[in-house]
Amino acid sequence: MAKTRPYAGTGAPTQRQLRVGEVIRRALSDILARGDVHDPDLGRASITVSEVRTSSDLRHATAFVMPLGGVNTEGVVKALNANRFELRRLVTAQIDLRFSPELSFQPDDSFDRMDRTRALLRSPAVSRDLAED
Repeated sequence: MAKTRPYAGTGAPTQRQLRVGEVIRRALSDILARGDVHDPDLGRASITVSEVRTSSDLRHATAFVMPLGGVNTEGVVKALNANRFELRRLVTAQIDLRFSPELSFQPDDSFDRMDRTRALLRSPAVSRDLAED
């Protein structure tokens, strides 16, 4: 009988995926804070790693990053992707996994979505509907 995930249709991550993602996020944050990567573009930027999502087999990890103030996001993401092999080596040295995950980086747009949601909730139409009579 084949094993099935309880949330296979929804794509909800397992506890193991969440734990491994958090371990990788902490390792990446430490590496970037210490400036272990020898790239002048990354050395000048203060980068926040907000989330790391792993594939179900834990061989691929996508890190969502945002430079401080959101300045030059595309340049920072491009520099991180260019240095992903060195970052993978540094992360592997810090964590204990059977396989070293392939890293990829994407800009984190959750802050923008949060701002849009706040603006929507403050709009007069929504305020009018939420006001008590």
